[in-house]
Amino acid sequence: MAAETEDRAAAREETEHERLTRNVNELLQELRVAQAGVQFLFGFLLAVAFTEPYARATTFQHVVHLVAVLFATTAVALLSAPAAWHRVLFRQGERPMIIEVANRLAIAGMVCLAVAMTCTVLLLTDEVMGNWGAIVISVFAAALFATLWFVLPLRRRWRNNNGGPTEAAHPDA
Repeated sequence: MAAETEDRAAAREETEHERLTRNVNELLQELRVAQAGVQFLFGFLLAVAFTEPYARATTFQHVVHLVAVLFATTAVALLSAPAAWHRVLFRQGERPMIIEVANRLAIAGMVCLAVAMTCTVLLLTDEVMGNWGAIVISVFAAALFATLWFVLPLRRRWRNNNGGPTEAAHPDA
């Protein structure tokens, strides 16, 4: 609790430049975590297409696989774009705009990653369990991603913006 109080006090004493630097660093660190997962998934999805069982897959499985690959590709592009923006616009006084754009790209990238992961679950469970089992498990996976990644934080954000209790001492925390 004492460390949390010190962090809040330090946040109030931050200059605008320090806050922007911290925001960029936090965002880039978060993206490193997400990128590792999406790159692993992307490699797996690419490798699957060159296996013997893939040649025997149904048209449905081929379509689901292609959708997963396309969403994983889009997720890679969206999640790596903020680092490119930061590098290209380095020392151009664009840090506030970079943070705003990077935040939107990161959220869109997470949406694409959730879709790619759900399609991958659908692809694998369809092979193992058949249609109905695959549908049930994939809907569960989609609901899990939606709830943990978007619904709960957006609900918290809505509460904070409508005068509900908040723990954040800083608007960008």
